[in-house]
Amino acid sequence: MNLDKIDRKLLDLMQRNNRLTTEELGELAGLSATACQRRLKRLRQIGVIEADVSIISPKAIGRPLCMLVSVSLERERSDIIDRFKQTIRRTPEITSGYYVTGELDFVLIVSALDMDDYEAFTRRFFYENADIKNFKTTVVMDRIKASFILPIDLD
Repeated sequence: MNLDKIDRKLLDLMQRNNRLTTEELGELAGLSATACQRRLKRLRQIGVIEADVSIISPKAIGRPLCMLVSVSLERERSDIIDRFKQTIRRTPEITSGYYVTGELDFVLIVSALDMDDYEAFTRRFFYENADIKNFKTTVVMDRIKASFILPIDLD
């Protein structure tokens, strides 16, 4: 994708603070508010800006447990992989999912209320799915950083 210096500046500003108005963004990027709106609309349309989200504190909403779960599927067939990807997308407890190379097939980040909630999730999600060979859970003790900010070359 061909992103100019102003596009990159807008992207950097947006990912650091999604609450800036188009007037504020335009001023910081050297654009009018209208020109800023046009650029943001184009960046959304071409898929550079994928979502407008806020990062929520899991503890504040009563979901303090975070698990990193590695998953291996029983067979490596495209229909099984595609079906599992769809299951991940529609499961709200899974906050992020990655299809990976190497010994594992997927790495998931799972949110839970407590260990009982996570156990119920594992029974429903993993044990009832015949396509899953095995899974391994790592419990997160402390979230050090939660961010989707990417380094953007502004030069």
